[in-house]
Amino acid sequence: MGKIIAIANQKGGVGKTTTAVNLAASFAAAEMATLLIDIDPQANATSGVGVDSKEMRKTTYEVLIGNVAAAEAVVPTAMPFLSLIPSHINLVGADIEMVNEGRREQKLRSALAPLRQQYKYIVIDCPPSLSLITLNALTAADAVLIPVQCEYYALEGLGQLLNTINMVKKTFNPSLDIEGVLMTMFDSRLRLSNQIVEEVKKYFGKKVFTTIITRNVRLSEAPSFGKPILLYDALSTGTRNYMELAKEIMGHHAAEEKKPAAGTQASKQITAA
Repeated sequence: MGKIIAIANQKGGVGKTTTAVNLAASFAAAEMATLLIDIDPQANATSGVGVDSKEMRKTTYEVLIGNVAAAEAVVPTAMPFLSLIPSHINLVGADIEMVNEGRREQKLRSALAPLRQQYKYIVIDCPPSLSLITLNALTAADAVLIPVQCEYYALEGLGQLLNTINMVKKTFNPSLDIEGVLMTMFDSRLRLSNQIVEEVKKYFGKKVFTTIITRNVRLSEAPSFGKPILLYDALSTGTRNYMELAKEIMGHHAAEEKKPAAGTQASKQITAA
């Protein structure tokens, strides 16, 4: 069964969409069937893989309000192993439309259930807010990846995000885990960047990814061409960074899959006794 990873941080400008697009593309480059889901009304992840949201009639908006099945909204991208459920500006009104519905926090989870067998990885690009839409993503996800920029106010607002994650775990999704904290926009020339990395490591410990996303001009240019960095400049530092991140996550995932279930382990111990 595929793993669902939500990319979330209510702070804007931390590299959230850049990470969603390029991590999904890196999984696809490793020939892992991957689905990128854009649930940000700005639809930047949609345009980032070369899809025009204005031309889409079946998007995450229609999926969330229950008008179409998630499978009907899936569209191909330029990469063979990468598919997309696009977003649309209409998604702005989804919070209001869902507010009086029962199980409103679990709309996305229910919609994605039939797709989990088809994809190895499902990556969700969340909006920069702790809205009902983001709550749907966290309820649907197996894990959340938190991008943190290497800038002065890096930890600002993270407490609120962690509180939301804990609330989701207690109320809607007990199995939700933090996949990891990803340092972005790192500039090795700046003492501040190194200080921020150390500060975040003190706060999150082993949850901080070994991979760090460095500042890279080519990485910044790629979205304007509607391409993941892999397709825009395969030899760039940005490509190398995101391929390393994908490799790190796939390693974690493989280790998780090898772990015996608690019941299985207990059964073996009883048999041995």
